[in-house]
Amino acid sequence: MDIRSIAATSGYTAARPATQVDPEYTPGSIQEQAKTSFEDFTNTLAHSEQVSVQAMTGNADPHALVQALAQTELAVETAVTVRNKVVEAYQEILRMPV
Repeated sequence: MDIRSIAATSGYTAARPATQVDPEYTPGSIQEQAKTSFEDFTNTLAHSEQVSVQAMTGNADPHALVQALAQTELAVETAVTVRNKVVEAYQEILRMPV
């Protein structure tokens, strides 16, 4: 078996729980969900900044830096996608006849 396929399999196995539904999840209001999402986004950015500073001073593992930057990149891409969808929905509402 090729080492790349082993790495891909282990990566898939690690990511699979993220796609499963949490049985204890109780949906709250849209405001609570948005607030939680914004807090998670802010925490991800703050953690990445902290790890970056530690890496510049030589106190952090390079692997941790790469992981933090990848998480930040994913968070920013998600925020941009959500923003684009909101703008698209707003524009669709503006095109509706009154």
